[in-house]
Amino acid sequence: MTPRERYLETLLFCRPDRVPLVPGPGRRSTHEAWRQQGLPADIEDVQQYAYRQVGGTLPWPEAGPAFAVTERMIPQFEEKVLERRERTQIVQDWKGNICEIGNQYPVEYLRDPVDFVTRRWIKCPVESRTDWQAMQGRYDPDDPARLPPNSATLAAPLRDRETVLTVTFSGPFWQLREWLGFERLCMLFHDDPAWLREMVEFWRVFLARLLERLLAQVVPDMLCISEDMAYKGFPMISPAMAEDFLAPCYRTWGSILRAAGCPIYAIDSDGFIPDLIPVWLEAGVNLCLPIEVAAGNDLPRMRDRFGRRLAFEGGIDKRAIAAGGAAMEAELGRLEPVIKDGGYLPSCDHGVPANVSWPDYLHYVECLARKTGWL
Repeated sequence: MTPRERYLETLLFCRPDRVPLVPGPGRRSTHEAWRQQGLPADIEDVQQYAYRQVGGTLPWPEAGPAFAVTERMIPQFEEKVLERRERTQIVQDWKGNICEIGNQYPVEYLRDPVDFVTRRWIKCPVESRTDWQAMQGRYDPDDPARLPPNSATLAAPLRDRETVLTVTFSGPFWQLREWLGFERLCMLFHDDPAWLREMVEFWRVFLARLLERLLAQVVPDMLCISEDMAYKGFPMISPAMAEDFLAPCYRTWGSILRAAGCPIYAIDSDGFIPDLIPVWLEAGVNLCLPIEVAAGNDLPRMRDRFGRRLAFEGGIDKRAIAAGGAAMEAELGRLEPVIKDGGYLPSCDHGVPANVSWPDYLHYVECLARKTGWL
């Protein structure tokens, strides 16, 4: 099977030749720690290297061409340091947020998730309706810069691709949090629901139009909505609020995807998500990730509850990987029935942290490769 066929056969509950092997590559700090423990400095594809180190000989799926679509604001704010302190710095990121981070991090670390960066939020870009009016001008869905300049040329060979093509957009809760900040967003559900609905509707229409532009060029295998909206043990808003305020976005985008023939519609949310899943299922979502175990997600129970209406990625407790040995093996054993049932791509339940040692990571990759048919 091609990597694309294997991925789709797995997540659509069909008959893959083997389950994709995606142990999780780790973040920058993880790789730096591993290089002190045996990972050669020149290795870029850590997962493939680990697989070869444990005796893997099967062809490794190479990354295929992407089709870059940007939902991000145009123009972006200037990234700059506003104040340097003894151990921290006050910075403005590309989204217009002002926050405090450690001096060891360049401002660019806030642009993409290259590592785990703790920050203290000071000011968010939308604090008034005047700010909101100005922000809308940065989101023209028909801006030519939102698609590659040579879209038709890039899209043509992708129609017969052998690799997985994924596009990721922000969900309404995620995006409004970026504009307003978390606390203000949550308060608006109560204090000014009309304004909240206005912003959600803006995002619904904006992404719907961007989706239409994308799908006119190429249909991806998966649209993934980034929508972190849960704590440990419960969601950040009630399922009823998610249905009332946010579900119109999910339903609109799901309808567009179904009409175009996109097979996988995913939600990526950290935290405890079972209470939110019914809202997403009704909108057409058929995949959830990363299924964080420490938040209270129990993947076998979730499979029992939702059946084959919902596939999963992730779900392997990073704490068990870090513990290594029997604890890690028991964790994979706990998930083996779900692997065998299908509709599940097992992987670390978030970025592999630096407290996972390189020897323990290799042992984990070896055990996971055996469970998924790669050894």
